[in-house]
Amino acid sequence: MSSRGFTFKQFHINHDRCGMKVGTDGILLGAWAHLGSSRRILDLGTGSGLVALMLAQRAADKTKCLSAVEKTAEIEIVGLELDEAAASQAADNVAASPWSTKIMIEQGAVQDYQAPSFDLIVSNPPYFTPGQSFESQARANARHTGSLSLADLFSHARRLSAPHGQLALVLPHQALAVALVEAELQGWHLAQQVAVCTKVGKPALRFLLLFSSVKCGFTAGELVINAADGGFDPAYVALVRSFYLKM
Repeated sequence: MSSRGFTFKQFHINHDRCGMKVGTDGILLGAWAHLGSSRRILDLGTGSGLVALMLAQRAADKTKCLSAVEKTAEIEIVGLELDEAAASQAADNVAASPWSTKIMIEQGAVQDYQAPSFDLIVSNPPYFTPGQSFESQARANARHTGSLSLADLFSHARRLSAPHGQLALVLPHQALAVALVEAELQGWHLAQQVAVCTKVGKPALRFLLLFSSVKCGFTAGELVINAADGGFDPAYVALVRSFYLKM
């Protein structure tokens, strides 16, 4: 990865105009979020368009295995981004990808956003509180909860969700407790929780969370990134190998 961008197996991300660069959180979310039978997907706070492009690649790979009848229902992905420069760069990244007709980038705040309902909403949301310092204002805006609180996230995701919609998030461990409370207040039901650890035996620093708008069963699991021998854990490799060039 350079300061300008990151090349994946099937697409390239430029991120020099974005507050948040390509990182592990976004890659985890894009590789893990459950597509299921989703036809309309919203990437809330799309940034460089990374997660939207990963989901488009996964949908295209899945479509290759479907029958002609099953292929008739096309997937639509919308990337919504508050920051104008990031939204512009996300649009450029999408235009240069193989899925330029499948993804639409829109610039604006989710609080003002109106659209037909979505089957799946994904987000790598801001989670730092105002007052923390960053090297740029764009990065501060991308990471501060002042631009999108967890309460707003769950509320507006519920408003934009289809009746049987799902919401997939990646959050740091320090935001987990608040997120679970806010989700319940907005009528979201926790379906899956995956604790992500950098190494075996280390505490989880981030969580992958899947919520459902209807009551459902719950499963919990763990994902380890680095194996004891210093390489990547096989489960992590299986999750992301479709994207990284050297996996």
